[in-house]
Amino acid sequence: MATPKPTEITLHKQSRTLEVAFDSGDRFVMPCEYLRVHSPSAEVQGHGPGERVLVAGKREVNIGAIEPVGNYAVLLRFSDGHATGIFSWETLYDLGINQDSNWQSYLGALEKNQLSREPKSPYGHPLPMRGPKPR
Repeated sequence: MATPKPTEITLHKQSRTLEVAFDSGDRFVMPCEYLRVHSPSAEVQGHGPGERVLVAGKREVNIGAIEPVGNYAVLLRFSDGHATGIFSWETLYDLGINQDSNWQSYLGALEKNQLSREPKSPYGHPLPMRGPKPR
């Protein structure tokens, strides 16, 4: 079966979510934080097996721009400056369909490593949370 292709991609800046509808009928609303910490970039995924980097402190991240890459992907430019992950249609669909389990695994890894979703101040302390909490 071919990977579903997006029919609509909508950035909701205020709620910091990306809504993606696919030609399969599936529709996913994914927090920008979720997409940032699961970026397909080598910076996050590493350059080989077992090299994945646990990214913390991204609760407040947003997407500043969405740029098409051919007819197979988009580049998401995040508000923290991260802009090296190309999200193929397959990757976006996989992140959508597996969002709940991926998110729980991420939260568990943060807890295990005593890390936080909260951004840090320049002094290394967590900043107070603002706005709605992603799932």
